Amino acid sequence: MSRTEISALGGRAVPAVQEVKQAIAGFVSEFKGFQDDMKSKLQQTEERLTMLDRKSQIAARPHLAAEADTGAPHQKAFDAYLRNGDDDALRGLEVDAKSMSTAVNGDGGFLVDPQTSETVQSVLKSAVSIRAIASVVHVEATSYDVLVDHSDAGAGWATETDARTETGTPQIDRISIPLHELSALPKASQRLLDDSAFDIEGWLAGRIADRFARAEAEAFVTGDGVDKPRGFLSHAKVDNDVWTWGNIGYVPTGIDGVVTGDAVIDLVYALDAQYRANGCFVMNSKTAGALRKLKDNDGRFLWSDGLAAGEPARLLGYPVVIAEDMPDPAADSFSVAFGDFASGYTVAERPDLRVLRDPFSAKPHVLFYATKRVGGDVSDFAAIKLLKFGAA
Repeated sequence: MSRTEISALGGRAVPAVQEVKQAIAGFVSEFKGFQDDMKSKLQQTEERLTMLDRKSQIAARPHLAAEADTGAPHQKAFDAYLRNGDDDALRGLEVDAKSMSTAVNGDGGFLVDPQTSETVQSVLKSAVSIRAIASVVHVEATSYDVLVDHSDAGAGWATETDARTETGTPQIDRISIPLHELSALPKASQRLLDDSAFDIEGWLAGRIADRFARAEAEAFVTGDGVDKPRGFLSHAKVDNDVWTWGNIGYVPTGIDGVVTGDAVIDLVYALDAQYRANGCFVMNSKTAGALRKLKDNDGRFLWSDGLAAGEPARLLGYPVVIAEDMPDPAADSFSVAFGDFASGYTVAERPDLRVLRDPFSAKPHVLFYATKRVGGDVSDFAAIKLLKFGAA
């Protein structure tokens, strides 16, 4: 454009040049901002990738010894419920009731996780109790019925052509064992529960098993059957010479408050051979101390200790179970029992174990109310005999 043309336009070309410069400057500024924004986003992406890499490395590392193994989802949820009362996860679980993992209990509380429940059951089985030698059955009902055939069907010899006569019909007796609620109430401080290294499930299982074992052991021996299992010593006792079904037969020692070797032998052979093959003695420590001193006519002790660790002592070749709830030796006491307890006594229980968390009643401690249903009673009156420390 010539000077003449610029002059003719009245100097309007100068503002146009300035607009172009401003547009270029704006573009450069915006492009620089775009570059800065891209650099920031790339830096954030790199940081996220680095964080994910660190997490994957941490997850691959082995757990420390003090770190709790949370296990299955139900166990994680149960752990959270025990520590802080969070039951949302438990209520959201959908698991099979028969696997002992059901979360929700209609009347309050939750079922414990299978591992804790199995720990309690294993301790109860190993405890010194009638449970260890009795028949144990799992039921889902409120009672368990035992059908006992305590008479033989008739039989007779006949030739090929002889007329047949009607034989006797066996009699069936039904014994009903109701289930009762057994409970334990251990407590722990909230500070202890807040400690992640504290094995809450193991502690709870141990406390529950200890309480249950002591309560069961007493009930299976002396329980009266009112809101608890019925012990075998609570049934009527008669001299074995006049024994009838529904009673427990006994053999007297012949001397008040004293036991003799001959009386122990008589007790063993008062039991029928079919039960004697699986027989065992039951007594407390004081009675065991007295019987350890008994000798036969040749001066040999009737008592022999187990040959291996964990093996029970034996009396006349039969194992001895020490149950401290048996009576002490005294005049007319029934301090020794002998029999096939797997046939003679039945423990019926539900397989589930419930626990309810109570953080209010014993502040600053938290109570754990654990319950289970269990029953027990004599299922074969012919399978158990007693030794009476009396003259008759």
